[in-house]
Amino acid sequence: MALLCVDIGNTNIVLGVYDGEALSTHWRIMTDYHRMPDEYGLLLLQMLNYAGKRADDIHAVCMCSVVPPLTGIFSEMFERYLHISPLVVSAGVRTGVRIRVDNPREVGADRIVNAAAGFRKYGGPACIVDFGTATTFDAISEEGDYLGGAIAPGLESALEALVMRTAQLPRIDLSQPPKIIGTNTVESMRSGVFMGYVSLVEGMVERFRQELGPAMRTIATGGLAARLAPATKVFDVVDPWLTLDGLRLIWELNQKETARK
Repeated sequence: MALLCVDIGNTNIVLGVYDGEALSTHWRIMTDYHRMPDEYGLLLLQMLNYAGKRADDIHAVCMCSVVPPLTGIFSEMFERYLHISPLVVSAGVRTGVRIRVDNPREVGADRIVNAAAGFRKYGGPACIVDFGTATTFDAISEEGDYLGGAIAPGLESALEALVMRTAQLPRIDLSQPPKIIGTNTVESMRSGVFMGYVSLVEGMVERFRQELGPAMRTIATGGLAARLAPATKVFDVVDPWLTLDGLRLIWELNQKETARK
């Protein structure tokens, strides 16, 4: 029997199946606000089938979401196609993380899930950098408390804003340029957007270190982590599936109302 973990983000939805503690298969699909529960359900069944699994193999679901309309759609889909009531990480769910901010309800569920996994896997103090639609920097204390963080526009969001607001700049792929000083428009954009973003990350991580102390570990996660990490030495760990691991750990703390009916 397997656990399905689902991270619903603004740009992508990441799904993973755990057999025990092992992530046996995973998918990343585009977030579509207009799909109905049946459409997501049929897509899920197709993905499971491709991985050699059946709906009956899934005995529990744990998910987090920063897209409220899709939270209900996915909950309905899991009920209909898997006959499972998912554990949705939200206020009142045990996470193992003490939230030390002004208003804990303002913190995105994915950030708390990352904190749970980051501390459990790598200890504290730590700075977790999650590259998504936004890039978030989250501070974890030596004791595992969530202390707060920072939010910046994501790399793709920054590029999209640049292209949309300039008449003569083309769309480019997000890749590391061969050198900083570009000799044409495309290479200049790559330098400014990609390496400029790397510099932003390096600067923020250093400022976090000044507050958390020299023992701070830096963890990169999210869809663009693997692309950006080779361009800098600031990361101690690149863990693209950190959020899924956090969902698994939180489900283990709440093993009750998620089992198949």
